[in-house]
Amino acid sequence: MVGVSIEVLRFGPQEILNLWTSLHFNLIQILCSAFLIIFIATVYFMSKPRTIYLVDYACFKPPVTCRVPFATFMEHSRLILKNNPKSVEFQMRILERSGLGEETCLPPAIHYIPPKPTMEAARGEAELVIFSAMDSLFNKTGLKPKDIDILIVNCSLFSPTPSLSAMVINKYKLRSNIKSFNLSGMGCSAGLISIDLARDLLQIHPNSNAVVVCTEIITPNYYQGNERAMLLPNCLFRMGGAAILLSNRGSERRRAKYRLVHVVRTHKGADDKAYRCVFEEEDKEGNVGISLSKDLMAIAGEALKSNITTMGPLVLPASEQLLFLLTLIGRKIFNPKWKPYIPDFKQAFEHFCIHAGGRAVIDELQKNLQLSAEHVEASRMTLHRFGNTSSSSLWYELNYIESKGRMKKGDRVWQIAFGSGFKCNSAVWKCNKSIKTPIDGPWADCIDRYPVHIPEIVKL
Repeated sequence: MVGVSIEVLRFGPQEILNLWTSLHFNLIQILCSAFLIIFIATVYFMSKPRTIYLVDYACFKPPVTCRVPFATFMEHSRLILKNNPKSVEFQMRILERSGLGEETCLPPAIHYIPPKPTMEAARGEAELVIFSAMDSLFNKTGLKPKDIDILIVNCSLFSPTPSLSAMVINKYKLRSNIKSFNLSGMGCSAGLISIDLARDLLQIHPNSNAVVVCTEIITPNYYQGNERAMLLPNCLFRMGGAAILLSNRGSERRRAKYRLVHVVRTHKGADDKAYRCVFEEEDKEGNVGISLSKDLMAIAGEALKSNITTMGPLVLPASEQLLFLLTLIGRKIFNPKWKPYIPDFKQAFEHFCIHAGGRAVIDELQKNLQLSAEHVEASRMTLHRFGNTSSSSLWYELNYIESKGRMKKGDRVWQIAFGSGFKCNSAVWKCNKSIKTPIDGPWADCIDRYPVHIPEIVKL
C-alpha cells in the first residue's frame, strides 16, 4: 500500500483524474467486501476473552472480644460436655495438634454456656462479617454501591431466606437490575467457584464490576453432641470473611492488583466415598453436625492429582511437561513400578495459597508438591492466627504475602482450595504491579510477629 501511494503521488492532477475515471466499481462487490471485513472483525473481537482484573479485596478482622484462647475453649467444652469427659479429652488432643494459635475467634453466640445458635444470632454474625468486609472494600477502592453490576455471596452452611445476597442488596441499596447469586452447600472451595462464576458473567457483560463475598457463618453449626467425627470442625473453624472486587473495565488496568489467568475445577462427587467424606447429618441424639471421614486426606489427594493434571499443561514450562510425559510413557511401556515424576510447580509460581483447612491438609500438599517451608508459610500462619475461615482463608493468605512485602510485579500466585462434594479448585493470578505493604487489613497490627514457630504438639 505504501508503494502504491508513492507511485500515485508522482502523478499529476490530470493523470490521477484519468486513473479514477478508468476504474470500474461494482456496488455489489464493494458491499460484500465491506460486510465480510466487518463480520470477520466482529467475530474476532467478540470471541476474544475479556481480561478479568482483581482491583482489590478486603478481609474481615474479628474484634478482640471474640477471641477464644485454648484455656477458654477447653473450659467451655468441659461445661458443655460435662457428661462426656472422653469427648472433652478428644477435643483437647485435636486442639493440641491443630496448628491454631491463641488469637482465633468465634462468634458471640458460641461464647454462651450453653451456646445460643438462634437464627437472630446467625444473622447478627453474618451482618458483622459481611458488612465489615464490604465497608472496608468500599473504602479501599472508592467503589460506590450503584457501581456494582454483579454480586455473588457464598456461605456453605447458613442459607436463610431472604438470602445473604439479598441482605447485602438491602443494606447498601444496590440497583434493582443487579445480577445477584447466593451459593450454599459448596464447602470451603466455594470462594474459587464464585470467582469462576464471576469470570463467566464478566465475559458476557462488558464494562462491569463484580463483587464476590466469601464467608462461613459458624453460629448455627456449633456441634454439641459426642460424635468424634463431628467434634473436629468445632476445633478448627473460626470467624472470617472477605470481599473481592473484580472488573473487566480497561480503565481498571492500572490500579488493579492482579489479573485472572486460569481457573480449574475438579469434582469427585460421582464417587460415593468422596461424596460422603464431608457430610452434614444428625447423630444418634438428633444433634446436627458436620461429619469428617477418616478417608478425607486420601480423597483430597486424589482430587488434587486430577486438578494438577489439568492445571499442569496450562502453566508448566515445556521442559517439565516433557519430563512428565517421558516418565508416563516409561511407566506404561517399560516398568509400571517406576516412580511417577512430580512436576516442579515452583517453576510456574512464585507464591502458593493453600486452603488453611488444617495442619494435615497443608502438610499433605507441601509433601505432594515438594514445596519449601516458605512456600507454605502464608497458609500455616493464617491457620495459626485466624483458624480455618473456610472459603475466605485464601484471601487472608494472599494478604499475608502482601503484608510481608513479597508480592512483586509479574509474580504468579496459585490458590488451591478443597470443599465438600468432594471438590478441588484452583485459580492462578498474575500480579499487575509491585504491591506496597498494606497499612490496614487483618495482619496490620501483628505481621511483625510472624512467622512464628508452631510446635507439633501444644501441651494444654
